[in-house]
Amino acid sequence: MGKQIRRYRKNFDYSYSLGVFPTIELLSHKKENVLKILISSRGEENKGVAEIIGICRDNDIQIEVNDKLINRLSPKGNCYSIGIFRKFQTRLGSDKNHLILVNPSDMGNLGTIIRTMRGFYMANLGLIRPSADIFDPRVIRSSMGSIFQISFQYFDSIEEYINSFNNSLYTFMTNGEKTLSEVSFKEPFSVVFGNESSGLSERYLSLGTSVNIPHSKSIDSLNLSVSVGIGLYEISKNMSRVE
Repeated sequence: MGKQIRRYRKNFDYSYSLGVFPTIELLSHKKENVLKILISSRGEENKGVAEIIGICRDNDIQIEVNDKLINRLSPKGNCYSIGIFRKFQTRLGSDKNHLILVNPSDMGNLGTIIRTMRGFYMANLGLIRPSADIFDPRVIRSSMGSIFQISFQYFDSIEEYINSFNNSLYTFMTNGEKTLSEVSFKEPFSVVFGNESSGLSERYLSLGTSVNIPHSKSIDSLNLSVSVGIGLYEISKNMSRVE
């Protein structure tokens, strides 16, 4: 690639997979978007680096050994590989189950949620603006590259999303009318979670079936990524395994 490579900014048309495993996931699922692969000279004995080199050679993808650039792009000192790739657009499946996040703001949480989705048979993510940038390298790294296995789509409001799909809506709220164990999820469905700090507003009580996850009174609420994990685990016990 001819452009100067700099620390990531949201307005770039490219981003980075920081680390060996996220880069392998990039090469496995989105190799057509790869611009260049950076390799650290310190990764010669790393089996993952060897796998990356093999994939790149088999697919005529440019490789560059560049410790200085890796150190500039990655805040962590143990990064042996970075994938530079063009950003891409996807759309949610019209007949699939969806996870909807309303105004997520924490990069680490978003990445963890994406990884959790893939663990529980969910492959479609809707994001209601304002939202964290799904292409931020922190999201990609915390997802361990699972971002390259999902479809995602941004919406300006929950109403825009609802008008686009006919899924049954289940809103997860601390004051939800039904507990998680009481709900039968009708496919295709959409499970909706709110912001890390404020959750969903009261109006979401009437947008579908409102659901709460019971927990002790020692805390006021659960972390967003934990809530999503619990919800998807319980749902996955009975939902179809078709992704």
